[in-house]
Parts: sequence; structure tokens; C-alpha cells
Amino acid sequence: MDSPVAANILGTAGAVCWSIQLLPQIFKNYRLHSTQGLHPQMYISWALAGIPLGTYNVVQNLNIALQVQAHILIFLSLVAWAQCKYYGDGWGVARILAYGAAVGACIGGVEAGLYFGLREAWNRGVEWPMTVMAVLAAVLLAVGVMRYYWEIYQSRSVQGISFLFVAIDAGGDLFSILALLFAERIDVVGMVVYATELILWIGIGLLGAHYRLRAWIRGKTGRKDALDVEEPSPAEANGRHLHGRERQVH
Repeated sequence: MDSPVAANILGTAGAVCWSIQLLPQIFKNYRLHSTQGLHPQMYISWALAGIPLGTYNVVQNLNIALQVQAHILIFLSLVAWAQCKYYGDGWGVARILAYGAAVGACIGGVEAGLYFGLREAWNRGVEWPMTVMAVLAAVLLAVGVMRYYWEIYQSRSVQGISFLFVAIDAGGDLFSILALLFAERIDVVGMVVYATELILWIGIGLLGAHYRLRAWIRGKTGRKDALDVEEPSPAEANGRHLHGRERQVH
């Protein structure tokens, strides 16, 4: 299925998706001034995943769009991480900029070192380090998405998740897989990296459909199931306990 034109078009489409994938989530966080249901570890994991993914794509000399997309992922992930620290943890802007600059500098330095080292190994015919990079990228991307699963499990809801972001990210993974499929040399390892995240995003989409459909049915029927009953806060529970004791005294 060698078609360089198709590979470039699909790779560009994937890069465009990855260029804007986090923008809906970032905009939603800004509009609500909240990152409830999200966690900074998700975005740090994706930022770190950009190191082996970017190194792999550049050393393998994949099409330019695929080389660029990993670095866009790093930048937008750090922006979303900064929002989590600002809205969720109450960090100041100066502290966020200092930490963000330090993390960005470390990521750039590590990737540069890996590129020269892995390029030399690849030119000598040593391929296993590249496989390690691909596996590491897949694991870090998956860890970021799995954090969504954990947050959904804890809250029994999909509150805070932008499903436009989920759809765009999944589309970027799909276009990237197709780009590799139409490339001059089919990169199976690279396809596995993108396919791993794509499958996990599909799962998030199914969970979102489940919880939203359940909420719609509950709204139509006026029913509440056990998972929808809000637990009282510690203060409320303590107040109820004291009130019960007062009634017993009287």
C-alpha cells in the first residue's frame, strides 16, 4: 500500500488533530476555571511520552507531520498541566512558569541526547533501542489515558472531560496509523503505539455514552439509583450525628 502522497496527507491530518486535540479541554478548563475530574499526572505523562515518541519518529525519519506532532503534544500537555496546578492546586503563575520552564528544558535536553545516541545506534544496525522507545511511548500515553479511567471510576461520572478532545485525539491516532500503513515502509511498532491509545480512547467514549445515557434516562423517569445518591460531606455527617444526639437528650 505504498503511497507517499496518501501517507503525507494522512500524517498531516493526524498532526493537525494532535495540534488542536487538547485545545477543547484547555478552553473548557479556562471557561469553567476548574479542572475537576482531571489530574496533572495525566498531562505530565503525555508530555514525557512525547520524548520517546518524538525521538522515534525523527530517528526513523517518518513524514514531517508525524515528527512535529509529538512536540505539539508536549507543549499542549504542559499547558493543561499548568491549568491543573493553577485551578486545582492553587499554584501561582510565577511558580508554574518556573516549573514549566524547568520541565520543558529537561525534556528538550533528554530528547536531544536520545536522538544523537539512538541515531548512531541505528546507523550501526542496532535496532532494539528504537523498539524500547516505541514501547516506552506507548506505555506513557496509555498511563495518561488510564488516569481518565481511574477518575471516572472514582466519581462514577465523566464530569470535566471534554469529549471533543477525546474525539480529536482518537482521530489523530487513527490518521497516524493510516499514514504509517500507506508509508513506503510499514512501521508495525509505530502503528502499535498509536493503536494502543486509540483503543483506550474508544473505551473512554463508550463510558461517556453510558453515563450520559444513564443521566438522560434518569432525567426522563425521575429515578435515582444508588450511584447517584450524593454522599454527605464530613461536616454534614457530623452535624446530623450531633442533631441525633440532641434529639435523644430531649
